[in-house]
Amino acid sequence: MTIDVYTATGTKKGTATLPKALFEAPVNEGLMHQAVVRAQSNKRKSISFVKRRGDIQGSTRKLFQQKGTGRARRGSVRSPILRGGSKSFGPSKLANYVKEMPKKMRRASLFSALSAQAKAGTIIGLESYPETIKTKDAVKMLEKMPVDLGRKILIVTPDAHPSLTNSVSNIPGVTTVMAQYLNPVDILGSRHIIFMVDALGKAERIFAGAQAPKKAEKAEKKPTTSKK
Repeated sequence: MTIDVYTATGTKKGTATLPKALFEAPVNEGLMHQAVVRAQSNKRKSISFVKRRGDIQGSTRKLFQQKGTGRARRGSVRSPILRGGSKSFGPSKLANYVKEMPKKMRRASLFSALSAQAKAGTIIGLESYPETIKTKDAVKMLEKMPVDLGRKILIVTPDAHPSLTNSVSNIPGVTTVMAQYLNPVDILGSRHIIFMVDALGKAERIFAGAQAPKKAEKAEKKPTTSKK
């Protein structure tokens, strides 16, 4: 699968081949949904909470005796069934929303998201980018590319590129991300994805590179014979 490559002036220069491991993987919608829910849940903070019975100010004295009055049983004024009392089963600050996901599933969801965008034809390439460029020049470049300004556009860089990040920071909907931080949320949430040519190779090395060599197994110790 190939994509069109454009220069920093917005003119088409050639094509680039997408790595098969990243952009020709099976599209698994359920796995992508699970990865997005996990990412959103891990950002969630347990802010909402209510006062429990021990947090309410008031006496802990029993209001009246348990039996003999003919009335319903009552505890203290902190009881959740009384006005001004605590809250039953309310949200707690101790809630944990962190979700775990195996590394293989995270990688598979990323490849699935990249493959889905590649099949949709929303990925293009960028050959290079000047070290110093203004926002108006970045707008002119995007206007010449087959992208919809005003929609979400993700630019993937091989390394930190302060000039590019600063030049597009004032353009609504345009964001940048380094190849090592690619994730299904940014990919699926973007209408167009612009890969710098060097970022394709780096993403392949990081996410689909050769596995690390296995550790050498320790040789079995031979039983020692005691001398008589």
